[in-house]
Amino acid sequence: QEALEAGATSILLDNFSLDLLHEAVRLNNSAVKKAILEASGGITLNNVHEVAKTGVDRISIGAITKDINAIDLSMQIIPNT
Repeated sequence: QEALEAGATSILLDNFSLDLLHEAVRLNNSAVKKAILEASGGITLNNVHEVAKTGVDRISIGAITKDINAIDLSMQIIPNT
């Protein structure tokens, strides 16, 4: 509510429960000037559908890249002689 009243154009909703996400969307929808709402934190491929149903505008899923193994790649450039 404070962020909306301060004129925020984008708000990150980090580690919000589904109930709090619904409440944030409700508050945003009733605001004169709406902000872009992004849900983040604790979101996985298993629960992203439920988060999407809350009505937020964006969803960040850090779990996609959090536990991957890095691959060592290199590129050699051989000049034309």
